[in-house]
Amino acid sequence: MLLERTRLVRDPVANGVGFPPGAGRPVFLIPGYLAGDVSLAPLARALRRAGYRTKSAGVRLNIGCANAMTAPIEARLERHVARNGGRKVLLIGQSRGGVFARLIAARRPDLVDGLITLGAPILDPLAVHLFVILNVGFVGALGTLGLPGVLSLDCTREGACCEMRHQYELPLPADTPFVSIYSRSDGIVDWRACLEPGARLVEVDSSHCGMAWNVDVFRAIGSELARAVRH
Repeated sequence: MLLERTRLVRDPVANGVGFPPGAGRPVFLIPGYLAGDVSLAPLARALRRAGYRTKSAGVRLNIGCANAMTAPIEARLERHVARNGGRKVLLIGQSRGGVFARLIAARRPDLVDGLITLGAPILDPLAVHLFVILNVGFVGALGTLGLPGVLSLDCTREGACCEMRHQYELPLPADTPFVSIYSRSDGIVDWRACLEPGARLVEVDSSHCGMAWNVDVFRAIGSELARAVRH
């Protein structure tokens, strides 16, 4: 991660060089598990310097119940769309934030005109390293004991939170471009869980957490933005 961050700050893409002009296109960013909006700040900065209007999800730490978290994120997204004259947004989500972004894009096509996920285990949100599973169990135990704002052990049990599990499988509208960026050297998420059929799959060489700071990821996002402009 530190090497990826060091390489990024030395590269012009950190300032949006290589991104097509945004012309005020709204973008909404959702961070991953155990992360907050600050983790995607470098990407947001690069997009703003290229002329995009970015908005963070308002997440300090992504460790809450998915059902409880997605409602305020969706409300914040609605406000971002309204402030941009009703123009639909490009959603970018990393890891668990990408899973949330995929869900919101499916159930609110009136707000979203494009989706990019970074290392997001769309096909199986629990297809992650054992250490992460243990961490989820620890956080879930705290939530079960009553700590507010965090997920509970029920979130990890088969059959629990049935409404959310069903929504993860909702189809995206055919006219919503979806790009899933993944890395075989991810180290946290099983990269095969990122390979959703129907998505445009883009492979990069990146660590999992470092995807938010990886030069190749930034360039892949720039390429996909340029593709959208051409089409």
